[in-house]
This record gives sequence, structure tokens and C-alpha cells, in this order.
Amino acid sequence: MFRFVVKLHDSMDNVRVFVKSFGCSANVSDGEFLAGCLAGAGFQLVDDLRLAHVVVYNTCGVKQPTEDRVIHELKKVPRDKKLIIVGCLPLINLERLRRETFFDAVAGPALGEGIVELVQRVLDGEKVCALDSAAATKPCLLLPKRRVNPVVGIVPISYGCSGVCAYCCVRFARGRLRSYGIDEIVERVKLDLREGVREVWLTAQDTGCYGRDIGVSLADLLNAVCRLPGRFYVRVGMMTPNFALEILDELVEAFQNEHVFKFLHLPVQSGDNQVLKLMNRKYTVEEFQLILKRFREKIPHITVATDIICGFPGETKEAFENSLRLIRQTKPDIVNVSKFFPRPGTAASRMRELFVPASEIKSRSRKIAALAKETGLLNNNRWIGWRGTVLIDEVGKADSWIGRNFAYKPVVFPNRGSSLLGMFVEAEIVDAAPTFLRGRMLNRT
Repeated sequence: MFRFVVKLHDSMDNVRVFVKSFGCSANVSDGEFLAGCLAGAGFQLVDDLRLAHVVVYNTCGVKQPTEDRVIHELKKVPRDKKLIIVGCLPLINLERLRRETFFDAVAGPALGEGIVELVQRVLDGEKVCALDSAAATKPCLLLPKRRVNPVVGIVPISYGCSGVCAYCCVRFARGRLRSYGIDEIVERVKLDLREGVREVWLTAQDTGCYGRDIGVSLADLLNAVCRLPGRFYVRVGMMTPNFALEILDELVEAFQNEHVFKFLHLPVQSGDNQVLKLMNRKYTVEEFQLILKRFREKIPHITVATDIICGFPGETKEAFENSLRLIRQTKPDIVNVSKFFPRPGTAASRMRELFVPASEIKSRSRKIAALAKETGLLNNNRWIGWRGTVLIDEVGKADSWIGRNFAYKPVVFPNRGSSLLGMFVEAEIVDAAPTFLRGRMLNRT
């Protein structure tokens, strides 16, 4: 059943609101709900902060550099604006927000239609701190949305997670796992497809643990979504290896459906088992390799993305070399490299006797990034000469279009002058770079 946001006062029509989100796709989806609910309540959304009466920043604090960037942006908000800070950062580092910024209200992530009341209270002159139950919220999936990209539907399948990773502060903000039912998610996808979406992102803190709290699995969800009619692709978000391993056979089978992008985001974080123990990651390097082997046996052209943290406390030079060795052996298409920063309240922040010097972390991250670039180019060169269907899903830079093929490989085309967003085209890959392919458009399909 649809739920509608009701306009509280006619005067809302004259109140201009600026909404900006930072961070992961789940947070971007939260921001789309915030904007949709505000518009549905009669507020006027603006793209220029200078024109706004109310500024809503939907924040992220997963890493120290991200937090620093958000704080920098918050400090630039003029004092004559009403500033509302929502998202993960208020629950991760409220003390710093209070010390370095001004604000009229703070609230946690996944606020949904609650944003309407919060804005109204701020306009009425209140100072609001609404953080008590933030880690238990789960907004209705059928709330109105204002999408960042009209052809991409970001669908949160759960909030929170089942992990206890030693470095993660997001679990303090997002709480424990709360999964949506399969029927709820399918209804949201149906709605998105009717509104012109061609690319569905199933997102969560960890898609691998989806449904463990309600007796279903990610494979069950994929099978249900893929039964929907229409021409569309589904991108599955990040999954932790130990949860993927529990449903591996069903998951590999579900990924073979024609609707599913052949794209696997499986973060290993370290190539050393002792470091994985210190991280409190519940899998081994060998289990990570097994998952990749099983996917690649059935889906040879699958795009593999992984994550590596450089300089986690206790990472010796030998442990780092093990990470380099793992990348050379498994040859992922994408390696997201992060430098370790201690985050507030985490177990890792208390491992000070094991901290790696900052200069060494910087050196290690450069080495892994260089290897990732080399591996990415090697993998992408194999696509030169490939012909097939590409979905145009993004407006690129320098007068270009960007699309994705069945393996979620980004393909860049020169802009032909007409709008191609959301269209399927036949293309040939003519060149490659470490992070994308260059295509020649043959015709539209």
C-alpha cells in the first residue's frame, strides 16, 4: 500500500530546501527519499545552496577523510540558513559536529518521511536532537523519491548488518540487521520500472546477510526480482565473504539470470589471515579465493571488485606482501584501496600498540594502487574487440556518454548530440583504460 506525505501548511510552497547526500549508495537512496518526501509535502527543492532557506546534509562518516570533507562542507553553510544534519555522522562523531559546526537539528540515517516534521520544527524555531532511536528505523519503501539519476533505481534491501568488524563505525549508526520482505522490495522495483528505471541497484551495508533475520536469502530475493517483466539490469551491492559462502551455490545460480549484472563486489580487506582475525572478519583468504573460483567457473567474464585496507593495526610487512600476492593471484578488475584511520568507538582504535606508522601506510597504499591499476588495465584490454549491448546510464564528462555492458563494465562514448540516457545500444569496444572501456556505437536497439 502506498503512503503519502501530507502537506502541513500552504506556506511550505515558499520554503526552499537544499538536500545533499554523501557516501554509499544506501545513503544516496536515503537522500532520494528525503528529497521526495519534502517535495511531496510542498517544499520547493533547489539545486543551489545559496537559494535555500533550509539546508539538509545527509552525511557519511565511514572514513576519516570522508568525515573531514563533510565537516569542511558544513562549515561553508552560511549562518543565515537553517542547517539540518542527518545520516551516519551524527551518531559516529556528534562531539566533533558540536565543536566545529553550527546546526539547528541532528538526526540519524534513514529518516524517511520524518524529515518533513523535522524541517517544520526547525522552521518553528526549535533546536532538535533526534538520535535516540535512529539505529532502529526502516522507512517505508514506497515513499516518494527524487532520483539522482532517472534511470537508476537504488533500492535498500535492508538496514544495519550482522558484522562486528573491528574497524567499522557505521554499525554504530545503522544498527543491527533489519531486512525488508521480498514482496516489499519487489513492489518498489515494480514502481521504479514503471517510472523509467532501467538499472536497479540492490543495496545494503552488506547484501550477503540480507534476510538472515526473516528467514530468506539474497538468492531468493534475486530470483523474485528477476521474474519481473521488462528490459532491465540488476546490480548487487557489496557482500561480505562469510555470508556469501553460506549461500554460495544458490547465489552463483541466481547471478546467471540475464537480468543480473555479472558484477561481484566481495571485499577481502587483507590477504593475510592473521590480519583478518585482528579485523574480526569471519572468513579466511582461502574462503575468499573459493568464492571467486566458483563464480568464475560458471560466469567466466564476471567483473570482480574487492576492497583492501592498508596499514590495519598489526599488519606486518609480510602481511602486506600477502595482500599484494593475493591481488596478483586473483586479478580483480577493481581494487578499492583505503588507508587505515582509527574511527571513534571501534575496537581498532584501541589497538594503538599495533599501529603502523602513517608514512608506511602511505607507501603501502601507493604500491597496492599501482598494482590495481596494472591489473585493471590487463583485464580491460581483453574486452577490446567485444561487440554487444550496452545500457547508457550516465552523462559523462567532456561531451560523452557512459554505459554498462552485461558485466557492468563502464563504456565511454563520444556524445552524438542527442539524449541517449536509458537507451540500449549495440557497441564495439575499441580501446581500454585501467578503469573503463572506450566504445564505438553501432546502433540503438
